[in-house]
Amino acid sequence: MFIGLFILFSCKEKKEKTIVADISCGQCQFELTSQKGCDLAVKIDGKAYFVEGAHIDDFGNAHDKKTGFCEVIKKGNIVGVIENNRFKATSIKLIEK
Repeated sequence: MFIGLFILFSCKEKKEKTIVADISCGQCQFELTSQKGCDLAVKIDGKAYFVEGAHIDDFGNAHDKKTGFCEVIKKGNIVGVIENNRFKATSIKLIEK
């Protein structure tokens, strides 16, 4: 019985995933419209999600013409889970070219 309860509870937990994804401004680069302004988003398997747990300006000026997320899409190693159509990040590290 203990094993059955362990399996039941472990299956209900959402597991964090570590993946390489596109990172940018959800509105400017990924055409998300459910929020106003400029907000950090990731694109996973062709679908974009706004990010909770990190801010667009945590990675520099979002509107910088050469490096800002409102202007370019970058790759990053991201860790977190998708919940309620949002990516809840525990870690985001940009991949330098």
